[in-house]
Amino acid sequence: MKFLWPEALPLLALLPVLVLAYVWLLRRKRKSALRYANLGMVKEAMGPGSAIRRHLPPVLFLLALAALIVAVARPTATITLPTQKQTIIMALDASGSMRAKDIEPSRLVAMQNAAKQFVADASPRTRIGVVTFAATASLVQPPTEDREAAIAAIDRIQLQRATATGSGLIVSLATLFPDAGFDVSTALFGRDAPRNAPVGEAKKDAKKEFKPVPPGSYSSAVIILLTDGQRTTGPDPIEIAKMAADRGVRVYTVGFGTTAGEIIGFEGWSFRVRLDEETLKTIATMTQGEYFYAGTATDLKKVYQTLNSRLSLEKKETEITALLAAAAALLAMISGLLSLLWFNRIL
Repeated sequence: MKFLWPEALPLLALLPVLVLAYVWLLRRKRKSALRYANLGMVKEAMGPGSAIRRHLPPVLFLLALAALIVAVARPTATITLPTQKQTIIMALDASGSMRAKDIEPSRLVAMQNAAKQFVADASPRTRIGVVTFAATASLVQPPTEDREAAIAAIDRIQLQRATATGSGLIVSLATLFPDAGFDVSTALFGRDAPRNAPVGEAKKDAKKEFKPVPPGSYSSAVIILLTDGQRTTGPDPIEIAKMAADRGVRVYTVGFGTTAGEIIGFEGWSFRVRLDEETLKTIATMTQGEYFYAGTATDLKKVYQTLNSRLSLEKKETEITALLAAAAALLAMISGLLSLLWFNRIL
């Protein structure tokens, strides 16, 4: 337990003074009782449980004062509470293969429409970040509850050459864990990466030791990878998926396109683009996520409905002043009621 106003805690020193004052009053009453001719008759009239009754209300009142003083110091504690607040990183494929029209009107438009619909339907407490990837990857929208900002980031996607699925995953991970020490620059640009490589908010280059956790155990954030799955450059997405699994992050993969694919032209090049379902299924299995074939926006909406329905437990440092103040009020009320009931007076 921590305190926002620890200066109030010295007031607890008054409690022993009150105890001494209470003991002094008891002795004074005892001296007055000696004036009676027969003290045994007085004790017999009071009954065997009178000692407990006499001391219980003052003890409860003393505890109420202690709780009230601690409440004044504004205590905080780490409490595990159920919450629907979570962070979702949407890693969107911005490679030229998303021009293919084996999904109408195109893979890109289908992905954008479904992604924007999810953002609009998501819980207000869900923070959504947007990462785009082609030959490299960048965080185009840090996690936010601003739905208009997330939708604008999805609308700004511009297609480029190459597909670095692994880069999209590692930038997503670095966004969730900015202090984890991911070597993002090397993963994106190789060993000759510039020190100030543009990787959005993801940082840092120095690796840190950490203890792996069970896959899927990190319940406050997930990554959704939307792609046709055909990696042509960048780090191996399976290796990055292993890093996500070691940190307990689930990766839900959403495949666009068809396994037969389509021949498209891009900047003077013609090539066939196929949906790589095997890689996407492997990533989802490794991280305890799930793979979805999103041939239509309706399929993708099912993914988000599944995510929105999940309730996780979150540890959060919370001020508990109100709880202690309520406990103090309850103890004071019980003390006063017992005193009225037993002695027809308040303390």
